[in-house]
Amino acid sequence: MRKLFGTDGIRGVAGEYPLDKKTVHSIGRALGDHLPEGEHRVLIGQDTRQSSAWMADALAAGLLESGARVESVGVIPTPGIAYLTHSRGFSAGVVISASHNPWQDNGIKVFGSDGYKLADSTELEVEAEIFALLKSPSSAIDVSNFSSLPGDSELRVAYIDWLSRPLRGVETLKAVVDCANGAASFIASQVFAKSGLHAEFTHSSPDGRNINEGCGALHPEVVGREVVARKAGLGICFDGDADRALFTDAKGNVVNGDAILLLLARELKTGGRLHNNTVVATTMSNMGLEIALRESGMKLLRAPVGDKYVLEEMQKTGAVLGGEQSGHIILSREATTGDGLLTALRVLQVIGASGKSLAELVSDLKVFPQTIKNVRVREKRPLDQIAEVQVAIHDAEQELNGQGRVNVRYSGTEPLARVMVEAATEEAVRKHAERIAGAIENVLGLGASIC
Repeated sequence: MRKLFGTDGIRGVAGEYPLDKKTVHSIGRALGDHLPEGEHRVLIGQDTRQSSAWMADALAAGLLESGARVESVGVIPTPGIAYLTHSRGFSAGVVISASHNPWQDNGIKVFGSDGYKLADSTELEVEAEIFALLKSPSSAIDVSNFSSLPGDSELRVAYIDWLSRPLRGVETLKAVVDCANGAASFIASQVFAKSGLHAEFTHSSPDGRNINEGCGALHPEVVGREVVARKAGLGICFDGDADRALFTDAKGNVVNGDAILLLLARELKTGGRLHNNTVVATTMSNMGLEIALRESGMKLLRAPVGDKYVLEEMQKTGAVLGGEQSGHIILSREATTGDGLLTALRVLQVIGASGKSLAELVSDLKVFPQTIKNVRVREKRPLDQIAEVQVAIHDAEQELNGQGRVNVRYSGTEPLARVMVEAATEEAVRKHAERIAGAIENVLGLGASIC
């Protein structure tokens, strides 16, 4: 099992292991050593956390030590690095970001030369060298050769130009866009201006510590209130590194990733572009999505939680659309990873072409009551080896009898166990979620919260 890499790179508290300076330097060195033989170039981007700059410097120092050439694009959404790595011939791309986590955290996400995230097997190989380097005698880490290197604005413009295109039918539409004080803050206004959309922006003034704080995709209700107050047609909100997007309709109601998958799937199917009429989602997606797709002549495949696993299932089956309830949407004919800005533009394109509002386009999605209960754990013991937890899950599934779902898993990025329960009634949802979470709490827990 991987010890450093989770479902979305390496993540933790900035300045603490495994994101202390020495380990970040070793990560850079190990990554560089695992690139193909010969001259190789690595592109680095980052989000707006105050720790991102020094982490980029330490990582770059390790890469330089391995013989790599390093270029920086500065602050840019994660999918921008994926696109530029592939389109500009880089051997690898690295993003310093912890996505939706609070500002104290940070992370390292790596893309190969093809623009895709590394395979689990490759991450294991890189991990082995990281641990070997950490055991070797320590030496001073010199980042002075890289710390003053400015971001390449030409590369950032190339990503903006690739995204941007005029959209018909959106000229009269007003949107409120919440940038989460993150990576979208510096480019979203340019992208939407080129689309012809009248957009007003909030939370687009990052200070290093306000990323995701009470805003963005973690709190879509915030942009929903702004939409109502400003009498806009819809709201769009991104997470800290802008690889996902959530929406609200004109009344401020949240429109999540499940609804967006349904909207885009119908548009692709109508145009004959939805391969095998198949959509890939995760075990967390609502049963209502599965039913709505089936009624429209489409089928849903479920993958483990994590956009890299959604993509793996898409590649295996040939599906061209996949995503997560949280707003990661993958349009595989256009991008190698989830891209919040691209998702927003495709949603706007459908709205503009149809002449319908966002609410009208997803009005028939009937959502089953669902609760996610998070239990903070001190360790991640295999849940299938904890009898008390397995009994609680079995009892819930027996009572639901096919009229609901239970999914219990560990977070890939935080010390949490997530208990998801769907059922026909709120009462059943809450009862079973509390029983299962209570069992986990009794054995592993440090306190629970419902979200």
